[in-house]
Amino acid sequence: MTSSRKFLFCILPLCAALGGAMHAQAATPDLLLSTPATPDAVEKGMQADGYSLAISAYNWGYPLVRMERVAREYTKVPSPKPDTSYRAGLNQIGWATSLASPSAKDMPTANNDTYYMSAVLDLTEPYVLTVPDTHDRYYVVDVFNMWQELEHYVGRRTTGTKAGKFVLVPPGWKGELPKDAKRLDVSTKKIWLWGRIHVKQGEDVAPILALQKQFSVVPLSGKTYKDEMLPALPKTDDPLGFFTELAAALKDNPVKPADSALFAQFARIGLTDKGFSSDKLNPATRKGLEQGLKDAPYVAIASLASTSEVRNGWNWVTGLDSFGYNYPLRAMVAGPYLGGQGEHEAMYPIRFTDSKNQPLTGANQYEVKLASAPPVNAFWSLTMYDASDKMLVDNEISRYKVGTDTQGLKVAADGSITIPISHKKPQGENAANWLPAPEGGFYVLLRLYQPSEDVLSGKWQLPQLNKVN
Repeated sequence: MTSSRKFLFCILPLCAALGGAMHAQAATPDLLLSTPATPDAVEKGMQADGYSLAISAYNWGYPLVRMERVAREYTKVPSPKPDTSYRAGLNQIGWATSLASPSAKDMPTANNDTYYMSAVLDLTEPYVLTVPDTHDRYYVVDVFNMWQELEHYVGRRTTGTKAGKFVLVPPGWKGELPKDAKRLDVSTKKIWLWGRIHVKQGEDVAPILALQKQFSVVPLSGKTYKDEMLPALPKTDDPLGFFTELAAALKDNPVKPADSALFAQFARIGLTDKGFSSDKLNPATRKGLEQGLKDAPYVAIASLASTSEVRNGWNWVTGLDSFGYNYPLRAMVAGPYLGGQGEHEAMYPIRFTDSKNQPLTGANQYEVKLASAPPVNAFWSLTMYDASDKMLVDNEISRYKVGTDTQGLKVAADGSITIPISHKKPQGENAANWLPAPEGGFYVLLRLYQPSEDVLSGKWQLPQLNKVN
């Protein structure tokens, strides 16, 4: 074979491959090269830019805005204070002294298993958190930064139930700390302590109320800060008012270095570290921004589906204490699931549909059959919520959940537990386990406190939810 023929023999396959690649490239048009820079195209582009940046900025910044709102709401104590309220003044601990009920509107998707605790701290200096010996009673105090990121757990699973002291140290602080306390560094100047202590149905609550009084937070210096209040958030009727709130929140909560490149993009819509100004916005950009702020919550809501797995019809979401760059999920949790914990502390499988993938409604009757009580290291409950407001459902027997502590819970001989779900009281052998539903749409949440590895791995399977009428 001549050298020229050898060359052709070798090059032909390459030419064929290149030709195929060029053909594939030609099949995908380069729209940037073919789009004319006409006034119409520029206007369309500016609107799209505003729209995409609004969605990005909202899902990134919503948790901060939400937490700043919560910091003010939860330090505004009503008079008289309801038993279900955990509000307290700034730098003070507030405890609910009654389990959440349909009338308790502070917390969406509230549990009916624990008394809640709240404390908003403005760390002008370190604060010492003191906890009592709860004698193995489940409790947890979550330490959230102002991005609704859970930075520390204090409680039964992580630090035990003996008495202890923990020093909450703000960023940049230097100095001596008590030797009998554990240091907990936080990343924002303000933080939110969100606590829970288990209450068994029907038990004498006097010892629990006594325990509550032994939790305290005090400044390291011992200084007394009297009648402190956080400054009011800016209010505006502008459809772009969210950005004004976000800019105000960023004054006290600097952008993290990891987010600096993302945040720099928002300068195109007038949001910088100096504030927010819409004065130079093009009308097309403004239009895109306004529509983007309307659609951005849908992106957060969709994150629950896109970042969770579905286990036998239940949305199974992990990573609530390690969001990483999943800003839409962080926004979603900061909204209707504010204060949610990581999977080792508690799991929250949530269910919106039946086994036929139809939305749950009180117009139907359903049944959940657990093969056994969930294998957890603390306790479990299945709780009912009204889909319209994410609150507990008022009902004739004042039952909002079925679980470990349900009095008269019927367990079959094989260890299974069947829970009827309906608006009207059911008949039959499992009527004692009835979980009342509203007339309209609802969802249920299965709380698994300190779940075992069998739960986390899926070895213990979640029950199906079947329509039975």
